[in-house]
Amino acid sequence: MQPVERAISTRSVEIPPFLVMDVLERAMDMARDGREVIHLEVGEPDFDTPANIIQAGIEALKAGKTHYTSSIGIYELRHAIADHYRKTYGVRVDPDTVVVTSGSSPAIFLVLAAILDPGSEVILSDPHYACYPNFVKFLGGVPVFVEAPAKNGFQMDPDDVAKAVTERTRAILVNSPANPTGTVMESDRMQRLAELNVPIISDEIYHGLVYEGQEHSILEFTKDAFVVNGFSKLFAMTGWRLGYLIAGGDYIRPIQKMSQNFFISAADFIQYAGVEALTNSSGETKRMKEVFNQRRQAMVARLKEIGFRIEVDPTAAFYVLADARHFSADSYAFAFEILDEAGVGVAPGIDFGDKAEGFIRFSYTNSLKNILDGLDRIDLYLRNRFGRQEP
Repeated sequence: MQPVERAISTRSVEIPPFLVMDVLERAMDMARDGREVIHLEVGEPDFDTPANIIQAGIEALKAGKTHYTSSIGIYELRHAIADHYRKTYGVRVDPDTVVVTSGSSPAIFLVLAAILDPGSEVILSDPHYACYPNFVKFLGGVPVFVEAPAKNGFQMDPDDVAKAVTERTRAILVNSPANPTGTVMESDRMQRLAELNVPIISDEIYHGLVYEGQEHSILEFTKDAFVVNGFSKLFAMTGWRLGYLIAGGDYIRPIQKMSQNFFISAADFIQYAGVEALTNSSGETKRMKEVFNQRRQAMVARLKEIGFRIEVDPTAAFYVLADARHFSADSYAFAFEILDEAGVGVAPGIDFGDKAEGFIRFSYTNSLKNILDGLDRIDLYLRNRFGRQEP
């Protein structure tokens, strides 16, 4: 018998790294060597999960909620999600069209797997969340990019999106509020996208973290849509791994079958913590939001003083995507220079698309003191290297 060839799959070899993790992992190595690093690269709230949510999880554990649940989630949480969308956006969601997942990333995977065949196209903005095109390509699809210029607040022009639609287009993926830009898509743009008669996947994970203006769910404009959301950002529950999707009724059974095969179900007790988060945590989320807003204002002002260029101030999420092309055209190298020389972790723009090359993403999920100390370090480094740079 001939020996079986051992080979690593092409798709696993070719998937790009998440570059912000390259920065984070280098920063962790530096910290182990005794170097103090200030983290402005990672989009993870620095707050603890609110105490009432933790207590709900503990009580669920004590009550024996440690078993498999339905693959689409417990009814209590699906009902709470539907009720949240009714109260917040004035839209009717059937709890039977909600699927609970172990974080929002599996929700994205399931939605895309439900609509993509080899060669199918998904339209994305550029810049975009780093992992979107990797999901699409991993599932055999083709990402098609539409520029979202800084001068437009990093928002796609629906006319440009219309030009990108082909017979192979299966969806338009939008993210509002957006990572890495902190942009909230204007309601008229969402309406015009809905009028293109192409299914829209709306990643709404940063909903609730808007400091100026108002976010909108895609369900306010069309039912021909998929919603992805979760608990990580607004409720500071990143480690709990709890998310969900909302889909049209025809898609639920295929999605349910994939969930049964690949994920079984989200953790039982964590789903009960999710019910508490949606129904009894508005005071804590309001407090966290106020702190984020203070940090946002301070970061934007200080970045402009240092010489980074910001055409339209971000108004949501917890990111600033700042133009650094007058400092360096290579955002990956520049991010590591800032880490090595100033001891501050930042995210290279190229992680978020070709149109973000030369930009740097800063996250304000650290304390105000650390944010200002980190920006002071960067200012000193840039002064030493370039002299004063005007914005």
